[in-house]
Amino acid sequence: MTPARPRAPRSTVAPVSAVALPPVTVSEEGKLRHLHLGTPWIQGSMRVDRPDDLALEYVQRMMAWLLFVGPETVPTRRALQLGLGAGAITKFCHRRLGMDTTAVELNPQVVAACRAWFRLPADGPRLRVVVGDAAHWVHHPPWVGTVDALAVDLYDHDAGAPVLDSAEFYAACRRLLTADGCVSVNLFGRRASFARSLQALEQAFGRAALWVFKPTREGNTVVLAQRTPSRPPREVLQVHAEVIRARWGLPALHWLRSLQPLEAV
Repeated sequence: MTPARPRAPRSTVAPVSAVALPPVTVSEEGKLRHLHLGTPWIQGSMRVDRPDDLALEYVQRMMAWLLFVGPETVPTRRALQLGLGAGAITKFCHRRLGMDTTAVELNPQVVAACRAWFRLPADGPRLRVVVGDAAHWVHHPPWVGTVDALAVDLYDHDAGAPVLDSAEFYAACRRLLTADGCVSVNLFGRRASFARSLQALEQAFGRAALWVFKPTREGNTVVLAQRTPSRPPREVLQVHAEVIRARWGLPALHWLRSLQPLEAV
């Protein structure tokens, strides 16, 4: 049985760590608009002419949890993003997938920039943006067992390594998930150790629960971690991928050529 889903207020504030937050800047490159945290590193992007599309390849791959659920069930599910970035996943889950969507972002300047420059809608009955610390939010009791799609993309201004990357953090993420829920994690950074991150995820979820993409050209490696490990037949994944491509315009058939269970890597 799935626990009752908590009703979130229209505007929510969670505890924020006492840290110096970097300034938010915006740049444009052709039809792409980028979000930065005071450095040249891109923290998120938007196509100016198609603001609800997912512009970056790794962000598209963060949606690969769609392969493991019936497409008809998607609008009934709940999405949670830890790290707002340019609001791409939040907008896509809310507007394109029709999901109940929450995002948690530490830096209030990022929220303001997303509303001013990246077409992030105002909070409403099925959308809310929390200004708070993801390290605290994952321990919020009413949300345990209620999240179907959890996206973890937590980097500081230097993009050196994931900000939260321990087995304890990933175990808390796992507790938030429904029985067939899934976490998508972006692993990228000059100081990051993929092997160490993978070991922490394996400790929290178990090896059988992990699916790994090949790295993108930019060096992002997306890992999926399932609450309940599954190995859908190839033909089922193929059917789901075709529906995902037709209904939401995502390159799901390409995912099948790059995504593998960790046990097969």
